[in-house]
Amino acid sequence: MSRALHPGRLSLLLAGLFSALPAFATDLLQVYRYALAYDAQYTAARASAAAGREKQPQALAGLLPTIAATGNTYWNDSTYKGSISALNDSYHNKYNSHSYGVSLTQPLFRWQNFVQYDQSKLLVLQTEANFAQAGQDLILRVAQAYFDVLVAVENLRAVQANKTAIAQQLEQAKKNFEVGIATVTDTYESQSRFDLATAEEIAAENELEVNRYALRVLIGTDPGELNRLKPTAIMAPPQPASMEQWVEAAERDSFVVQAQQAATEAAAKAVEINRADHYPTVDVVASYNQNNGPGQFGVGSIDNTTSQIGLQLNIPIFQGGAVNSKTREAIARRDAEAASLDNAKRSAALSARQSYLGVVNGLAGVRALEAALVSSLSSLESNRLGYEVGVRINIDVLNAENQVYVTRRDLARTRFDTLLAQLRLKAAVGALGEGDLEQINSLFEAP
Repeated sequence: MSRALHPGRLSLLLAGLFSALPAFATDLLQVYRYALAYDAQYTAARASAAAGREKQPQALAGLLPTIAATGNTYWNDSTYKGSISALNDSYHNKYNSHSYGVSLTQPLFRWQNFVQYDQSKLLVLQTEANFAQAGQDLILRVAQAYFDVLVAVENLRAVQANKTAIAQQLEQAKKNFEVGIATVTDTYESQSRFDLATAEEIAAENELEVNRYALRVLIGTDPGELNRLKPTAIMAPPQPASMEQWVEAAERDSFVVQAQQAATEAAAKAVEINRADHYPTVDVVASYNQNNGPGQFGVGSIDNTTSQIGLQLNIPIFQGGAVNSKTREAIARRDAEAASLDNAKRSAALSARQSYLGVVNGLAGVRALEAALVSSLSSLESNRLGYEVGVRINIDVLNAENQVYVTRRDLARTRFDTLLAQLRLKAAVGALGEGDLEQINSLFEAP
């Protein structure tokens, strides 16, 4: 007869089962999606975008009618002394009086309101461009933090491998000295290199810890182990292969340029808005009012209703010079925004050139360092063999081991710098998105 499993035992069994499963590393896309929900800088940009989109309905309100309702009630306590016809008397009366009304104003001609509505569309475009740029910046910050951790991991692994090799060399040097086939100098040299490698290991561990914490600040959780770049990963060169085409696209399509272009055009509209304060305005006005209360001296009652509709013209004549001053200020701000637009285009062009060269030169650097690593490993084997047969000294082996470590470290850093340059190049032309991150993510695998 079967027996039911106690809930406590079931929990222990499930815990043991899941603990036995292999842990999955966190990939680049997961980290990015964590950052989308957690990063404070991007959250602030999202809220700013929502606020900026309200500029257009606010400006539209200047073209629509405004309706207002009013009402009041008063308690009256009046005393009258005098004569009415043949009567000499005094009157003292207490009563309520009420009134209410509705008014409507519909602008017919307020040029500044029309221009302000057009300006609001430009301000919304600026807001959207800034938000899109914030999205690109988030991708770059995530990739930078992710790659920094992986570079630190590769650096630590290389330092530890170098330290292990030096420790073996130190042990061999001690044995050779004990049997009299080597001098104590070899032992001192190996010990010196071992102590230096220990110091480098401590520094590498600290760098890894700092970089992991920087990533955690970005995503709000400990990502655990990260996916590593595949040894066979192939990084494609930029397409198109012409740097000038990337530069032209950056000057035209960069979100920074788009935002500044909209800001410049909005500043030009501001000049027109301020000048329009000199222009007359025409509105349709309508009102309805009703007053209720007793008649004069509290005798009888009054129910007075008034309806009005018409046109209202307002012609500004003199406003103390404020309009001219505000117009001059707006012209100066327009010129400043135009200069900022030129600067944005130049900065976008520079960023595109730097990123393009970063990709092209990075790919060349990766190939060169891969070849250098093969050569360094061959040199290390040759020096070890030469040391065994007595044609090489201990310092030659230590130098060869150090060269292998340096080459591995530089190769890892160059690979990640090249990947980041690819993302920066896309960002320079306003084309960086999650799809590009997915493409980069496909070059990684679980460790």
